[in-house]
Amino acid sequence: MKVRDIMHRGVVTVRADAPLKEVARLLVEHAISGLPVVDEAGAVIGVVSETDLVIKERGRPERPPRLIERLFGPRAADRAELAKVEATAAGDAMSSPAITIDAGQLVRDAAELMIERRINRLPVTDGGRLVGIVTRADIVRSFIRPDEEIRRSIVEDVIERAMWLDTRLLTVSVRQGVVRLEGTIDRRSSVAILEALVHGVGGVVAVETDLRWQVDDSRYVAPEPDLVSPPYGPR
Repeated sequence: MKVRDIMHRGVVTVRADAPLKEVARLLVEHAISGLPVVDEAGAVIGVVSETDLVIKERGRPERPPRLIERLFGPRAADRAELAKVEATAAGDAMSSPAITIDAGQLVRDAAELMIERRINRLPVTDGGRLVGIVTRADIVRSFIRPDEEIRRSIVEDVIERAMWLDTRLLTVSVRQGVVRLEGTIDRRSSVAILEALVHGVGGVVAVETDLRWQVDDSRYVAPEPDLVSPPYGPR
């Protein structure tokens, strides 16, 4: 399943010059925790969140500067936080560059990025332009797809379209998101590819296989190249 299949398309956005009062109003009005900041072309240049506004409200931390700060100045992270404290518009308070994901990437790519970067939402882009947003809740919802819908997606999108396999030689069953593949496949090497593609279908929890193959291409060894002199060259 691709990100475009689960993303929200009606994204609430702001421009960099939007006042923070307007940002706060939109967050509350739409019950969301963050807003993509876009430029004139619709490209995402940052994200402004509730956390950014909380930092603004807290103000400067009341502590004496550390020795290293007195010698070398504040760290980059501290300078960014101070910029948020002094911000008056979305462009000053936002986190930038924005972490985004392409609409054509797999849902599990989005999940991995969210975990790796410890974020709850990802602006979705297509050709550099914002087209949607995907959240952790959207990924969780993908797991409640009906088993029959999962099975149909495996047969039509994976077996028929992606791998061009004969569906008459394969049996696909799904129970509580666990997929079982049985039957005959053309080549042994195709088994791993099929398993990987099925794992990428939205709602799949696990994949079990009981497959046979017509050709065991794992035993194929490429012939050694002929070590001959080039036909043209110095004599």
